Amino acid sequence: MKKHLLRTGVGVMVLLLFAGHVLEYTRMPLIDSLEALAYDIRLRLTMPGTIDHKVVILDIDEKSLQEKELGGEGRWPWSRDRLALLMDKLFDKYEVAVVGFDVVFAERDESSGVRVLERLAERELKSVPAFQSALRELKPQLDFDDLFARKLKGRNVVMGYLFSDNAVPPKGLLPAPAMGMAELGDHALPAAIRRIGYTGNLPVLQEMAVSGGHFNPTNDPDGIMRRVPMVLEYQGAFYEPLSLAMVRLILGSPPIRPAFVNNLVEEFQVGPFKIPVDRDWSALVPYRGKHGSFKYYSLVDVINERIDVAELKGKIALIGTTAPGIFDLRATPVEGVYPGVEVHANLIAGILDESIKHQPADIAGMELLLILALGLVLVLLQPRLGFVAGIITVVLVLVVVMAANLAVFHYYSLVVPLASGVTMILALFTFNMAYGFFVEGAGRRKVAARFGQYVPPEVAAQMAEAPDDYNMEGESREMTALFTDVRGFTSISEGLDPKALSLLMNEFLTPLTEVIYKHRGTIDKYMGDCIMAFWGAPVRNPEHARHGVLAALEMQQKLKSLQPEFRAKNWPEVRIGVGLNTGRMSVGNMGSRIRLAYTVMGDAVNLASRLEGITKEYGADIIVGEDTRAAVTGIVFMELDRVRVKGKEVAVAMFEPVGLEGDVPQAVLDEIDAFQRAAAAYRIQDWDEAEARFRKLEQGAPGRKLYQVFLKRIADFRADPPGADWDGAYTFETK
Repeated sequence: MKKHLLRTGVGVMVLLLFAGHVLEYTRMPLIDSLEALAYDIRLRLTMPGTIDHKVVILDIDEKSLQEKELGGEGRWPWSRDRLALLMDKLFDKYEVAVVGFDVVFAERDESSGVRVLERLAERELKSVPAFQSALRELKPQLDFDDLFARKLKGRNVVMGYLFSDNAVPPKGLLPAPAMGMAELGDHALPAAIRRIGYTGNLPVLQEMAVSGGHFNPTNDPDGIMRRVPMVLEYQGAFYEPLSLAMVRLILGSPPIRPAFVNNLVEEFQVGPFKIPVDRDWSALVPYRGKHGSFKYYSLVDVINERIDVAELKGKIALIGTTAPGIFDLRATPVEGVYPGVEVHANLIAGILDESIKHQPADIAGMELLLILALGLVLVLLQPRLGFVAGIITVVLVLVVVMAANLAVFHYYSLVVPLASGVTMILALFTFNMAYGFFVEGAGRRKVAARFGQYVPPEVAAQMAEAPDDYNMEGESREMTALFTDVRGFTSISEGLDPKALSLLMNEFLTPLTEVIYKHRGTIDKYMGDCIMAFWGAPVRNPEHARHGVLAALEMQQKLKSLQPEFRAKNWPEVRIGVGLNTGRMSVGNMGSRIRLAYTVMGDAVNLASRLEGITKEYGADIIVGEDTRAAVTGIVFMELDRVRVKGKEVAVAMFEPVGLEGDVPQAVLDEIDAFQRAAAAYRIQDWDEAEARFRKLEQGAPGRKLYQVFLKRIADFRADPPGADWDGAYTFETK
């Protein structure tokens, strides 16, 4: 834990930075931008992409704006008598359920000339009774605004209007407010819903319409229209959008009731429907798909009855425009150029289908919990993972987080913030990878420089994963040491020129070194024709004795396999003796201030060297000490003798490894058993029995030096008995 303290500390700081963003102490605009992008992607992935047939759009399109001789009505705005005719067509002929205007009629219609006649009647022709009488008779037919207003009366028509953030003089008339201050009690209003000006419809039109609704979308900082305020406040009263006004009209004009959670408006209740809103009382627009998610009909075709009645009967009709020049363009998550009238259509359908996504006003609590849970897990886990494991973990976490978030978005209509969590995960990952490369990588390279010449690459790689766990300081460990030496090296070197001798040395030292590396051994040094190696450091190895013995067996096999190649090069046969011993050893950097070497020292090391020297006395390829034998299972050993090496008073048993259990032929096992019986007779000084048994063994293996050694000793002891207190051990006077 201590070695990860710095990484963990920085990770916690990153976590706190993102937690501060959620709590709005350290708000990061980049995260907000990414969150908006993440919302758009989720929306596009989960849109139904189908056409909703409840709502239709009556389009003031290019066809409608053609000259009359071409089948159109001419440029917009049209004279109000044509709109009056349109009302008759829609409600009497097509029997639509409700009509909403995504246009505002703030100016009087003077296309009939009635305003000119009124001015004449007030001035030049004021004293002409016949003119005054004719004007009174004609005026009802020429006042197109009044005519249009009469056609609105008693019909389900919602007029659209526009609020302003500027303190401009109000224009036109506002409809009756949808909600009063009494509905809020003592709850505070979000500043975002306040408005200080408006452009409404002519009073005569608004008074005759059933209601009105604003078309004031909320553009996010990136200019994209994702939401619409469900109420806007003006001079202490609350006004609804065009879409909600049309829905309420269909439902019989039920009141709008806010629902509070923790002093924040969570949703608005309208009849049987609930409209979830954010902390600014805005609803997310539930876009069904790209432009064309609702049926469009040219308005001129409606006026001229070119549309089948069944296409419009009972439908919710929105009148808006897509014509060039008067096109109400909006940038939305689904398209960069999108008809504003279709935004209202999406909201109407979303309210009725209850498909509006919910981003609770207290969503920050959920976001903070997600940040803390993910952050703490990664802060504690990532420093302990390697490069590959770290990548896999981060990818899995990202996949799970994004998949879960998308599932909640799609199936539960809940908008849980995603960008903050994903960005935090990537930030923690980037920091940990950078730290691992620049800081820990330096440690790994340092370890490789220190130990690369001693240990195999895979061990060096293991050490590099935790460089702080390894150093060259001296310490005492239970380890196994190995010595090898070439038999008769002096005569070999005398028979070869220096170049050939160098090649020969490389040809057998290289494969023997590879065998040691294969069994996770550490090369201590090369001493001429000798290799010194050990197991158990710098990486601890509970099976150091077994790995050492297996390496010794394989080294002998490898050397035998090289002999044909040596003979082909006219090189002499090379044989080695191997000695191993296990025990407490000092390991670390040892030497002088001028030159240091990572090596092992101690009595156990010296005994391994003595055992290697004794191999030639017994004609054995490998000899191991009794502690090595005791530490190894699964290998067949033959006890050779008990000896006192030079400089030691205590006798030790020494063994020769024969092979893996199950691989040693029965004849060899029988020979080992016969030798043990002969050795037992030898140690109790039963010279006759011992000699007979060794003779028999020698006959079965002519020339084996081991049996000759014991037969010679028996002959010597017959002439000079060792005494009654002899312990059966043989004392070597030389190293």
